[in-house]
Amino acid sequence: MAYTAKDFGSIIGMKGFSETLLKNHFTLYQGYVNNTNKLADLLNAKAKDATNPEYAELKRRFGWEFDGMRLHELYFENLGGKKPVNKSGALAVKLAAAFGSYDNWEKDFRATSALRGIGWTILYQDTAGGALFNQWINEHDVGHLAGCAPVLVLDVFEHAFMTDYGLKRADYIQAFFDNINWDVLEKRLK
Repeated sequence: MAYTAKDFGSIIGMKGFSETLLKNHFTLYQGYVNNTNKLADLLNAKAKDATNPEYAELKRRFGWEFDGMRLHELYFENLGGKKPVNKSGALAVKLAAAFGSYDNWEKDFRATSALRGIGWTILYQDTAGGALFNQWINEHDVGHLAGCAPVLVLDVFEHAFMTDYGLKRADYIQAFFDNINWDVLEKRLK
């Protein structure tokens, strides 16, 4: 199966995200799609031999590229919102229950997003019990919570904000919050 990059051009023009930043980010995303396809083809052509170092490394690299592709899709999809969170909506109610209040959740998500280093901040929902967690993901393929579904995804690799914000990550996080598409998040909630 070949993967095709999705078109996220509809979010160009969002306040706080320059066209240059978004187009560069879309190009990076296209690279993850391309590399996922290349690795899938290479793996399909290789003998399934765990003792072959080349096969082993291709298997490991596939997770990096595939997760990079999917995380970017989730990130772009949860942008472009034009209205604030509905604090009586299902997600806000669950966040308040899990964190004591919506504001407590937001503070925790922002603090997680401000951690030093590169990575992702993801609001996960445990598919078995429904619990909500804010989690730092250091790399595309490291630190994911098993059995949890992403609800909100924030890219905090430098490429996501340096063009517009330099080292002002907090300003980028604010622009992200200003553009969350809460309707998408409500649909992701189980």
